[in-house]
Amino acid sequence: MEPERPRAKPEAPKPAAPAVAGSYSAADIEVLEGLEPVRRRPGMYIGGTDINALHHLFAEVIDNSMDEAIAGHASRIEVHFGEDGYITVSDNGRGIPVEKHPKFPGRSTLEIVHTVLHAGGKFDSKAYETSGGLHGVGVSVVNALSDDMVVEVAREQQLYRMTFSRGIPQGDIVALGRVNNRRGTTTRFHPDPQIFGEAAKFSAARLFKMTRAKAYLFGGVELRWSCDESLATEEAPAKAVFHYPDGLRDFMTARIEGETRIVDDIFSGSTGKAGSHGAVEWAIAWTLGDGGVSSYCNTVPTPDGGTHETGLRTAVLRGLKNYAELTKNKAAAILTAEDVFAHCSAMLSVFVREPEFVGQTKDKLASGEATRIVDTALRDAFDHWLAASPNQAGKLMDWAVERAEERLRRRKEKEIDRASATRKLRLPGKLADCTQGAAQGAELFIVEGDSAGGSAKQARNRASQAVLPLRGKILNVAGASREKMAASQLIADMIQALGCGTRDRYREDDLRYDKIIIMTDADVDGAHIASLLMTFFFQEMPKLIDGGHLFLALPPLYRISQGPKTLYARDDAHKDELMATEFTGKSKVDITRFKGLGEMPYAHLRETTMSPKSRTLLQVKILDELDATKISVDRLMGNRPEARFDFIQENAAFVTDLDI
Repeated sequence: MEPERPRAKPEAPKPAAPAVAGSYSAADIEVLEGLEPVRRRPGMYIGGTDINALHHLFAEVIDNSMDEAIAGHASRIEVHFGEDGYITVSDNGRGIPVEKHPKFPGRSTLEIVHTVLHAGGKFDSKAYETSGGLHGVGVSVVNALSDDMVVEVAREQQLYRMTFSRGIPQGDIVALGRVNNRRGTTTRFHPDPQIFGEAAKFSAARLFKMTRAKAYLFGGVELRWSCDESLATEEAPAKAVFHYPDGLRDFMTARIEGETRIVDDIFSGSTGKAGSHGAVEWAIAWTLGDGGVSSYCNTVPTPDGGTHETGLRTAVLRGLKNYAELTKNKAAAILTAEDVFAHCSAMLSVFVREPEFVGQTKDKLASGEATRIVDTALRDAFDHWLAASPNQAGKLMDWAVERAEERLRRRKEKEIDRASATRKLRLPGKLADCTQGAAQGAELFIVEGDSAGGSAKQARNRASQAVLPLRGKILNVAGASREKMAASQLIADMIQALGCGTRDRYREDDLRYDKIIIMTDADVDGAHIASLLMTFFFQEMPKLIDGGHLFLALPPLYRISQGPKTLYARDDAHKDELMATEFTGKSKVDITRFKGLGEMPYAHLRETTMSPKSRTLLQVKILDELDATKISVDRLMGNRPEARFDFIQENAAFVTDLDI
């Protein structure tokens, strides 16, 4: 029997008796039919409803056209992005079949493909040897999550059209008549604002890059991009045509343009016919740029890597070590893939029959055979590339060994520094470290005094928040000699706790905390201590500020309560503002002034200042040119009082709120 069409939802049988609270019966079992599961739980199919998931809809549609091209049936794909939010993807392939499907009498194959999950022509190798849309849910999911989709198929000189809305056909397939110079599939769709929100919009620049990447991955296809003039930008022109016969080598040449190369040549090549099972294409360059590996399986990007990247790293590392043995370079024994791929830009494309991905969004490849396929393809090619140019092979070897030695040196220093810091700072009133070992997400609160430190230790999250109390005011490093700085225990404690070194010995990778938060009292003394600490970081660790790690906490000065309502004020002006706008009526208003962090109950300190969910932080940045900023810091914090006196005289006219 023919299953029910998704356009008609069958009525659920009525329960024999009303459900009782807390009961569990057949009436509690809900059956989702057709594409209802996709709309109910879109995250299971496209990873969520954010901007990345929105663009994944386009990826699913263009992947179908790419599969036609790779199979040898399409030579051209066109993409258009309109200001109305619609995307149109068309190809000159075979076109989706339109005849009645043998398993679903009375319904066209075109309808089945767009309305039934796991319906497609890619579950075996008869129609496609390799494909990116293996799961058979891609275009049906896009249909389910679009409020409007129109599909036109030109097949055997006849044009057909079918319209859908939110996964439901808006009528039968319609024959539009004869066409002589057209074939293939055209899909025009608009994402459903009920799923993605009214504000969700495609990015023309992102769509442009995704389209261009497909052309690099298969040299046998021409991709034509267009968008409405109102959407065109420098990053996404109104029209462009992409055709790259040299594939990934062209991609890599454009990617590293302007970068200083460690090795002059690009290691590139391919094995097998693109689109056939086991075909591999690669391009690798070593430069002083940021680098990174970009990988694809069956033209689908895999940003989280996977087994094919494992094969790439294995082949290159083994090849370099084998070359080292031939040249009797014993230093290469310490090499790891991390050393070889530091500052390495790599592009890898592999074609595998029936690939296995981690999740429907296909972000990571899990097919075990991909490791062997890539390793085998690259092994001999890399050996020949190294042997053909001993000079560039020697440069690469020396550079990789230098990276390995640097890695081992840093690891040793980090072990010594952390052990020393932990051993020295485990004293009463000193560092109370967090329990997690990783720097990512860890926070260090630098507070003034043991009293404030005690409150902060009770208020903190022990897993990710550390507390370092400082006794007294830190040395003003802007006017201090190196001898005074070396003799300061407070400065030594901070440097050891952070573990990253100072000035030219600063090492970002060794920083033990992601955020360094200065937390002082909301008064003049607290502001002075915060200024001294910021001066220290500006002079001794400017790269820590550049890295976005330094913050100021904003503890409140007042707690204002009226009945169940409680608010906190940063200062007197904020208090007056809250009293005028938030607290009305005749009931009593209680105002508590905190004398300092040490006097604040730890629950209030956690709520207002330390909890990431409710606190406010100010990030410290160097906004001016460094030379000008340094002049200002030296003038205000240096050891020349006459410079500060001059500054006061120059700016006295701007003081408007001075109490005498």
